[in-house]
Amino acid sequence: MSVMIVIPARYASTRYPGKPLVRLKAPDGTNKTLIERSWDAACGVTGVDRVVVATDDDRIRSEAENFGAEVCMTSPECANGTERCAEVLDKIGGDAEVIVNLQGDAPLTPHWFVEDLIAGLRSDPEAEVATPVLRCDGRALNGFLEDRSAGRVGGTTAVFSAGKKALYFSKEVVPYTSIKYADDDETPVFHHVGVYAYRPSALSSYPRLSAGPLEKLEGLEQLRFLEHGHRILCVEVNGRGRQFWELNNPEDVPKIEAMLRDIATSEE
Repeated sequence: MSVMIVIPARYASTRYPGKPLVRLKAPDGTNKTLIERSWDAACGVTGVDRVVVATDDDRIRSEAENFGAEVCMTSPECANGTERCAEVLDKIGGDAEVIVNLQGDAPLTPHWFVEDLIAGLRSDPEAEVATPVLRCDGRALNGFLEDRSAGRVGGTTAVFSAGKKALYFSKEVVPYTSIKYADDDETPVFHHVGVYAYRPSALSSYPRLSAGPLEKLEGLEQLRFLEHGHRILCVEVNGRGRQFWELNNPEDVPKIEAMLRDIATSEE
């Protein structure tokens, strides 16, 4: 079963314009752009046949080609990363049987998250889409709550059935809990990791589906699948002690650089 990873990247982010080209310093002295660090993460996943950067911006295309990435230029009319992945599938997807959307703002995505995600989709023939979820410890949950109280979106949370079928995704912290958790406590909140694995039929159908009210309110592309009755499998992944964060706001840059230092220290 051939697997293609697509990294959607656009320059005109509403919250953080130009963020794919933001530089992130690592302890090894490298000062790479966000898109290159996301590419590095994709190339570290085993069992992948192809990695493609999908963009509509020549600045991102030039940067990606400079570090050796394959690039597919996509329409500026794509509303989100899933539509951009669907266009890549249509243009150059070939015989890909699983298409992974590894969003370009998540360079800390561990390789085993994506490997577990692909395995989960393969093991559930009824699932049309799969996405990873990570149980929050107290430190992660408190970070989400602090961001929301400051008017920032710190991440997306997910709720799902006993059979791991997605019920809802939100930029609010759900489910609600009034309990105060210590940093190392296990919590009932799951962080939705912004990665998706699609079967080609589901991905191809996506641009033809209308955006529903929930997608419009939350600004979350995966809700379009749910609103049209498609099954999304939530695959619980193990963080193995690694902190995970997407780059959503300028304030996230020092957080991610600190996490890069923590990762380097843990691997010594």
